[in-house]
Amino acid sequence: MLTLFKKIFTWWNRDTFGTRIKTILSGKLVGTDHLGNKYYESKNGKRWVIYAAEIDASKIPVEWYSWIHFTHNKIENNHELKKYDWQKPHQENLTGTESAYYPNKNKNAIQKKYRSWKD
Repeated sequence: MLTLFKKIFTWWNRDTFGTRIKTILSGKLVGTDHLGNKYYESKNGKRWVIYAAEIDASKIPVEWYSWIHFTHNKIENNHELKKYDWQKPHQENLTGTESAYYPNKNKNAIQKKYRSWKD
């Protein structure tokens, strides 16, 4: 019952009830990515994504980013982008979390290279 309540009234727990109905009635599955996100397109050209886990726009990999934003390029129809061994895997945006990157997180670990001028 709680899951149904979440689907009807919240948008941050995957897709809502309205999105589910729209997907069933007018959505055509275009493909999925390695994270499990599903990409849909309607007959009039509207595109949307149903996330596999938590909703976060930074979880759209580069292979699908251009498609979802209508940016035309050579891989738009081929979403199997060739990855090189030097490329890192896709990561979500961690800004605002404990795992975020802070260059000077430990201020005492870095010694100042200058001394403040005192009068």
